[in-house]
Amino acid sequence: MKTDCTPQRFLFQGPGRREVVASFDGGRISTEGGALLLRETDRRTGMLERFAACFEDHRLPEWVDHTVEDLVRQRVIALALGYEDLNDHEELRRDALLATCCGKSDPTGESRRRERDRGSALAGKSTLNRLEWGLAERAAEDRYHRVAVDAEAVDSFFVDVFLDSYEEPPEEIVLDFDATDDPLHGHQEGRFFHGYYDHYCYLPLYVFCGKHLLCARLRRSNIDASEGTVEELERIVGQIRERWSEVRIVVRGDSAFAREEIFAWCEANGVHYVTGMARNARLEKLLEPTLERAEEECAETGKPSRLYEELRYRTLETWSRERRVVGKAEITERGPNPRFVVTSLPSEEIDAKTLYEELYCARGDMENRIKEQQLDLFATRTSGRLMRVNQMRLWMSGVAYCLIEALRRLALQGTKLANAYCGTIRLRLLKIGARVRVTVRKVWVSLASSHPAEPVFAHAYERLRSTAAT
Repeated sequence: MKTDCTPQRFLFQGPGRREVVASFDGGRISTEGGALLLRETDRRTGMLERFAACFEDHRLPEWVDHTVEDLVRQRVIALALGYEDLNDHEELRRDALLATCCGKSDPTGESRRRERDRGSALAGKSTLNRLEWGLAERAAEDRYHRVAVDAEAVDSFFVDVFLDSYEEPPEEIVLDFDATDDPLHGHQEGRFFHGYYDHYCYLPLYVFCGKHLLCARLRRSNIDASEGTVEELERIVGQIRERWSEVRIVVRGDSAFAREEIFAWCEANGVHYVTGMARNARLEKLLEPTLERAEEECAETGKPSRLYEELRYRTLETWSRERRVVGKAEITERGPNPRFVVTSLPSEEIDAKTLYEELYCARGDMENRIKEQQLDLFATRTSGRLMRVNQMRLWMSGVAYCLIEALRRLALQGTKLANAYCGTIRLRLLKIGARVRVTVRKVWVSLASSHPAEPVFAHAYERLRSTAAT
């Protein structure tokens, strides 16, 4: 039992003749003042409630203190705030402001039925862990892991969040596909050594449309980078066309996605594609005259030269038909740098230079979105023993990204954070010191008076309050 005592004081040398005296007696103080904006974003979009609906809870209601929706909110908001591990929640569960943002009616936890839980309104690591382990086919009988996730519902959730972000259907969308490495440092299920990345890793597949995440699929790394792309296309394109029957869809990827089965599916289903294409001797031979002209131009100007050439090309064995290929004949200080792109878009609609420089090269922005996932939202925290556990962690990271992206889209337009990375938004807007006082009728949150983000916070608040709840 805690006893009342005088807090220890810490004395520091201050300016001039003053001493600096510090002690842990400030009361309920949180570093997460900006989480109120995440809570308001969630209220306006209904995002975390919808994600929680992808789970089925087989626990006995009379023994449940934290609903699945409570657990989902706590886990996702904490990820958005920078807390990557479940272990962090052993301390976070006492944060009254975080509890308020998670929708707890008793943010201090003083009314918890078990004495050992009083003072901790939120769930601990062991309870949160239940979200990661449940199997739908065994959850009803399992003694411990009785919260199950519907994987198909989660897949649909990400696409629905994307579709709901538009008031009117766009005329055209571009779906970016890319694979990346997720380094492993233990003996997790599905662990393989990847020669290109030179380490043991998973090889997750991501699908983005602009800044919107549509798919995060964890995969073993002993596969082709494009494996499963057709299945994801069938699912995602089908779901999009159920709502937007007239939208034109373009699939974009690097040379790893220049595969006959992907091209054939797109051609059969009215979807355009533009992907990189690996160099080979036949393609380089076709581009040789243009490279020679680029070399002459470079010799005359003394500057790098870049020319484009329209080609019609078919592989000797793998392609079922001839296709349009754009060759880039580039001469740099280091010498020739030929590159190739294959597409279904006709030359009458988009010329070679525009196709390469404006459409194909724009796929590089997807790399920034993957960086946000991995560096800012801990998508590589796949240290669980089983792949299904690590897939859940990848999904949680993805939902945290979607929540911050919704904040960025709905609330931060017109501010200096409108295009900021998730980590920058967290550092400059979400991490605000706050004192919390809980009374019978209100939760009073006193934010740091000198915080430089006050104007941005006020702007975001006004935009969120003026946004109609979905």
